[in-house]
Amino acid sequence: MQVNIQQLEGFRFNIRSRSHEIIADQPEEGGGSDRGMTPSELLLASLGSCAAYYAAAYLHTRKLANTGVSVSVTAEKLKEPARLGNFIVKVVCPVPLDAAHESALLRAVHQCLVHNTLLSSPQIDIRLEATPAAS
Repeated sequence: MQVNIQQLEGFRFNIRSRSHEIIADQPEEGGGSDRGMTPSELLLASLGSCAAYYAAAYLHTRKLANTGVSVSVTAEKLKEPARLGNFIVKVVCPVPLDAAHESALLRAVHQCLVHNTLLSSPQIDIRLEATPAAS
């Protein structure tokens, strides 16, 4: 799995994965042109869309619903170090569920790859490839 990011101008970036592209930017008050989500919003989008996928897959597999799942994700900006925390993922199911299906749907959403990645403190190795200075 790989994503490539290329700076377009200012604080606007093109993000590519396979044959797909999205734009990340900063709001105008942050020096950007507000032409895309911020990286932090993209993280919330990743978590929320992963949770939505697992919920939709559960409902589809059990023939309970084929459409209508919605998810909202909120988080707080924390300090020292600067990061996001206190995430709340709200999954709205489009059909009524009995207690057994509610429990099972929550277990399914907890299997989300992004959710589990964030809970497991992944190792992140940051490497710099600097352009050689002109002679």
